[in-house]
Amino acid sequence: MAVKIPINTIFTDIGGVLLTNGWDHTGRKKAVELFKLDPEETEDRHHLTFGTYEIGKITLDEYLRRVVFYKKRSFSTLQFRQFMYKQSQPLPGTLELLKQLKKKYKLKIAVLSNEGRELAEYRIKQYQLGKLADFFIVSSFVHFRKPDTDIFKIALDTAQVFPEQVIYIEDRPMFVQVASRMGINGIVHTNEKNTAEKLKDMGLK
Repeated sequence: MAVKIPINTIFTDIGGVLLTNGWDHTGRKKAVELFKLDPEETEDRHHLTFGTYEIGKITLDEYLRRVVFYKKRSFSTLQFRQFMYKQSQPLPGTLELLKQLKKKYKLKIAVLSNEGRELAEYRIKQYQLGKLADFFIVSSFVHFRKPDTDIFKIALDTAQVFPEQVIYIEDRPMFVQVASRMGINGIVHTNEKNTAEKLKDMGLK
């Protein structure tokens, strides 16, 4: 369906779009194997407290005290944190695609991400996302998580744009659906090629 008014802003997720997920099931599985953790207990503890970390109510060290270091370990918190950071890798193509479109169409680009503060700050600095994004609406910064509509309202208010002027790129279909109900144009990201085609259909070649 054609976009009726010109697009001037892109909202994009980080994990699953620009970079790999910061701390997902795959990363935790690797940690369980490497650090010889109990898999069921680790997952239970993670799910009980990770949401609290993502909305900025606790630090990464406190999250790790609850999930990993609730008893004596043979490795340090620093070693575990460094392992967590190394799970972040760039995804092919998407970063460069958005940089090109931003330059060509003078777009505003905002990052909307559910991430804990330390992980988000590491990823933003390590992969120089500040060169792409004009601002960051991260769950741990604003204390709301997607799919809470408040996080989208904050992004719209910060960008000072109408929903119809925005394309939101996200790998989780439910989050796209929530944004779409607010009038934001959505793309469910699967890979750079498909997203580039959908952006082209919306007028961004």
